[in-house]
Amino acid sequence: MSKDILEKGAIVQRDRETYAIAPHIPGGIIDPAGLRQIADVAEKYGAKVLKITSAQRIAIVGIKPEDVDSAWKDLGMSPGHAIGLCVRSVKICPGTTFCKRAQQDSVSVGLKLDQKYHGMELPWKFKIGVSGCVNSCAESGVKDVGLIGTTKGWKVVVGGCAGAKPRTAVLLAENLGDDQAMELVDRILKYYRDNAKKQRLGEFIDQIGFDKFKGEVI
Repeated sequence: MSKDILEKGAIVQRDRETYAIAPHIPGGIIDPAGLRQIADVAEKYGAKVLKITSAQRIAIVGIKPEDVDSAWKDLGMSPGHAIGLCVRSVKICPGTTFCKRAQQDSVSVGLKLDQKYHGMELPWKFKIGVSGCVNSCAESGVKDVGLIGTTKGWKVVVGGCAGAKPRTAVLLAENLGDDQAMELVDRILKYYRDNAKKQRLGEFIDQIGFDKFKGEVI
């Protein structure tokens, strides 16, 4: 039976014969040429469909196993880390770059976080959301780490999950500037990486206690 090919960013499909590949599109922001390149590769290799994913990627679904390497070569793009024990694509709302309601620049901050941490190996999968206002369109409240913009700066929330055991993230810090928020995310990731076992961040926080966790990262 066919399996996922992690090293090639290929996810086996329900038919157990074909694969989906999803190039990394930081923040879901792509220019027309990049979008056209994805469409051209999908047509060339007879993909069954293009699927816009919840992680702001575009999956090319239905690639034959013998075409996976060639498809990646033609794309000229790096794979999005959709599976594996690592930081997944950072989910980013339009922020002050595009949205009239935004209070903070989620695009700039989110892209910096994505560039630094996407694919970083961790004890379990790890999701980050960056939302420019409290409407939280990047679903920051159900991410392992979420940034939420306010008029006074960033709120940082931790421990959320929308998976098999859903939970809402809790407030760790607020009224932070861009650099302060990113530095806090860095401390969170490193502490989690160095101390957790095979568990989501929220489960790790429950295990050691929120006060201890906060004392270690703030």
